[in-house]
Amino acid sequence: MPTAVTASPETEQPAGGPATSQRPKRQPRYHVILWNDDDHTYQYVVGMLRQLFGHPRETGLKLATEVDHRGRAIVLTTTREHAELKRDQIHAFGADRLLARSKGAMTASIEPVTE
Repeated sequence: MPTAVTASPETEQPAGGPATSQRPKRQPRYHVILWNDDDHTYQYVVGMLRQLFGHPRETGLKLATEVDHRGRAIVLTTTREHAELKRDQIHAFGADRLLARSKGAMTASIEPVTE
């Protein structure tokens, strides 16, 4: 007579099967903030945003205008690690060659997204 096969605790799946198993938790999101200063031209900001973020010229101009008028602009929302990388890339971008008084890169920071 055949013996019945039963699942061991290690192979049992929760009721409902794999479709209802717990999904990985989504990583918290962070904004990359670009801060205004008087030592960088619109051309510099647009070029930097195109090079570092892949923003089209029109988006870069819109963000440059927002930084100029509001004092800051969110240029990207992403995971913390990626936001830190992009902030550091902004800080390493260098001075604006079109302005003699420009001594270094623009200032950027990251902040958690509040939901």
